[in-house]
Amino acid sequence: MAFRQKQYYEQVYFVTEQIPIGRVSTYGAIADYLALGSARMVGYALSQSNANNMTVPAHRVVNRKGELSGRHHFKPPSAMQELLEEEGVKVVDDKVVEFKELYWHPEALDE
Repeated sequence: MAFRQKQYYEQVYFVTEQIPIGRVSTYGAIADYLALGSARMVGYALSQSNANNMTVPAHRVVNRKGELSGRHHFKPPSAMQELLEEEGVKVVDDKVVEFKELYWHPEALDE
């Protein structure tokens, strides 16, 4: 992995680790906060954390609609929902219920 890519992944992982238990953020919010790359690149970085059995809480990152679009990178795919529900986040039809209320933006790190 190229050095620059590794640095980017580490930044994505750091921000993701700051998402409070029971809250969710989005791929786009993380990408915007880092001012590097795109939502898709954040998703790819997080899929790599799952593939490498890292402890990054990637289950707390959803798409801009609150959907569990990254669930296919979990084994089994239902694990993303199960992890969220263990933290008190209700999920129905692969979508976070009360998404707007549970949404956490990385700008909170700057406060």
